[in-house]
Parts: sequence; structure tokens; C-alpha cells
Amino acid sequence: QEYQRGVVFRLGRYQAVRGPGLYLINPVLERARTIDIRTRTVDIEPQEAITKDSVTVRVNAVLYYKITDPKKAVIEVTNFKKAINQASLTTLRNIIGQNELDDLLKERDRINDTLRGIIDELSDPWGIEVEMVEMKAVEIPTGMQRAMAREAEAQREKRARLIKADAEMLASRKLAVASKEIEANPSALELRRLQMISEVGAEQNTTTIILIPSDFVHLARNVSKFLEAGSEGGGE
Repeated sequence: QEYQRGVVFRLGRYQAVRGPGLYLINPVLERARTIDIRTRTVDIEPQEAITKDSVTVRVNAVLYYKITDPKKAVIEVTNFKKAINQASLTTLRNIIGQNELDDLLKERDRINDTLRGIIDELSDPWGIEVEMVEMKAVEIPTGMQRAMAREAEAQREKRARLIKADAEMLASRKLAVASKEIEANPSALELRRLQMISEVGAEQNTTTIILIPSDFVHLARNVSKFLEAGSEGGGE
């Protein structure tokens, strides 16, 4: 097959790698071992280990690899499948011990790359290339899960309090600016009060009787007289 190679031995000595396609061997003097060079997978069984911050976890992973040198895969190691599996188990346990729990949960890509690089280096003498390693699940004790949930809730409450504090600070600044403007123009306060009373009456569909301060009435009369005088002057 296109994806198969034959490692040929003559009288127990390596001769050549044959294939793909048909090839002939002398059954009396030669024998061949067929190697599949397609990508293979290894399910790394769950490993229980202690993280750098002393948390017991169970982690499993999957590894993808392929044979790039059939000669080495046959000659340099007794059983390359078992060898790559054992290398994966050992490396996974070591990496767990070198990282804290937060790293295992939040930096999986970095840890996956580290795993791939280490296992690839270990398996290179066997003619194996590790294409990818991916952690599938990180199991933590139930008590730790509850503690993490409480911590996450505390962080959310902290963010909510900060947002509320920022909003209150912004509102107080705006009130301070408005207060200064009203001090500079007292009539603006009366106009705003009338507007609010009018809006409340409109919403409740009621008639509102407004008691207007004498100063404000006096100001309105002066404005009215000024406008009338201007109108008469324009008519003449």
C-alpha cells in the first residue's frame, strides 16, 4: 500500500526499506517487517499527579505521531508503540508537577507545545515524529472545585463593586459641575424645577398647580415688557 513500507532483513542483517508497491524477497534468506507510516494516535490514560502548588489532579491527553524512519522504528527500539506510550505517560506526569493548577487550566496551549517538544525529542531516535499533543481533561477534587467557584464569585462581586464605585464617582462629578452652574444662574434652578413638575403631571395625567416665586414672576414680567416695547418700536 501507499502508506506502507517494508523493512527487509537478510540473514538477520538489515538490507533496505522497500515500498510502496510490490517488491520481492527470498523467503529462505530474507524476511520483511511492514510499517504503517500514517499518523497514529495514543490515548494517554488519566494520570494522577501533584501540581507545583500541591493540588492533586487527574489529567489525560491524546498524542498524534507518525513514523518517519521505518528502519529506526524497527531496529532502535523493541516496541515503538509501547515506548511512545511510556514516554508520554512519564512526560505528562513531570509537566503536571512543574506547573501550578491555574497554568493547567489557563495555559493549555503552552503546556501542549511543551509536551509535544519533549516527547518528540525522546522519540526522535526511534524514527518517530510527534505531530501534536493535547490535554483532554483536567479533573480536580470536589472541594477544590467549590473553592474555585467561591473565588470566581468573589471576583465577580469585586468587579461589580468597582463598576458601581466608578459610576457613583462620575455622577458626583456631574452633580458638582451642575451645582456650580446653578450657583452662577439661580433662574436655571427654577426652570428645571418647573420642568420636572410638568413632566410628573404629564406622566400621571393630572393638573398641577405651581406656586411660582415672586422673584421669578418679576423677572418674567420684565422680559415680557421688554419684548412688547421692542415690538412697538418696530411698528413705528
